[in-house]
Amino acid sequence: MKTGLVLEGGALRGMFTAGVLDVLTEQGISVDGVIGVSAGACFGCNYKSGQVGRAVRYNTKFARDRRYCSLWSWLTTGNLFNAKFAYHTVAEEIDVFDNAAFLANPMEYHLVATDVLTGRPVYQQMTKGGAWLYEWLRASSSMPIASTVVEIDGYKLLDGGISDSIPLRYFESLGYERNVVILTQPLGFKKEPMRGMWLMKLLLRKYPNLVEALKNRWKMYNDELDYISQQAKNGRCLIIAPDAPLPIGRISHDAEKMWATHEMGRKMAEVRLEEIRQFLQQE
Repeated sequence: MKTGLVLEGGALRGMFTAGVLDVLTEQGISVDGVIGVSAGACFGCNYKSGQVGRAVRYNTKFARDRRYCSLWSWLTTGNLFNAKFAYHTVAEEIDVFDNAAFLANPMEYHLVATDVLTGRPVYQQMTKGGAWLYEWLRASSSMPIASTVVEIDGYKLLDGGISDSIPLRYFESLGYERNVVILTQPLGFKKEPMRGMWLMKLLLRKYPNLVEALKNRWKMYNDELDYISQQAKNGRCLIIAPDAPLPIGRISHDAEKMWATHEMGRKMAEVRLEEIRQFLQQE
């Protein structure tokens, strides 16, 4: 029976996920495979490489650095999170990502991005490290309007959360039968129709299928929440979610809020540690 982790996105709300994963790493709790979306993909890769604290460390260090995430970056490059500095310079030179450990770990690592031409999800297994990995992570995390389209391996891609925010069904289709799903919104949360769709239609008019996916995202997301809730009742997945709305939004330059959100994730994992072990049959 294959065990897995399914990691929702949510940009800086993903600090909660990073906190949970750091505790799992410290406690030696592993799974057969991980699938991450957007921030879930970016922060989850540190779980496979075994780098405790890395996600919260570099995000707090560069919280107010315009080279990392800023209006300046967006105006000068088209990317709120700077494509070169945030996804390459940090990983290659400053807080170095351990590609050797990532590749040596037998755990499978998958992510989700959205094809802007079809509006459909693209599922990619990460079988290499380095620049190729970092570009796929960027693709999975590139929010519409706030980012330019990422072109890689013949695809034109943006944020995976547009088309498959919580890809439990997909992971189950690969044979992952026991999955821990980490959410960045509290249980009971429901997404509402996106405001400002007129602006999306105007600015993304070259990609009508992407616009349609954005229009229907709230329905897809709520349907996925219903599905994971039912799977949890059936004992087929375990949901880890905040007890209350997190003290941070999708975008933040407040390092204290990042640390606080990360600590909430850690505490949640510590409280539910034995439950997680038992569910994954790692007693």
